[in-house]
Amino acid sequence: MADISIRGLDDGVKQKLRRRAAAHGRSMEAEVREIISMAVADEHPRRDLFDVLLDCFDDLGGIHLQLPVREPVRDRMDFS
Repeated sequence: MADISIRGLDDGVKQKLRRRAAAHGRSMEAEVREIISMAVADEHPRRDLFDVLLDCFDDLGGIHLQLPVREPVRDRMDFS
């Protein structure tokens, strides 16, 4: 395994990283490993605009429509 050092990291970024690591129950080092691993992995499918918009407006809540009951399909009319 390789070791890397990150110099000049903004204090605000470090605080956010510390909070993110705590939320996931990991050390800051483990959180950075996970972030880097996810960033370089090719196996994650690309998200389209619809998925991004759904995530952006998810906090607003959704609209749940009551769908009408469908009736059986009627027979075709005979015009002969």
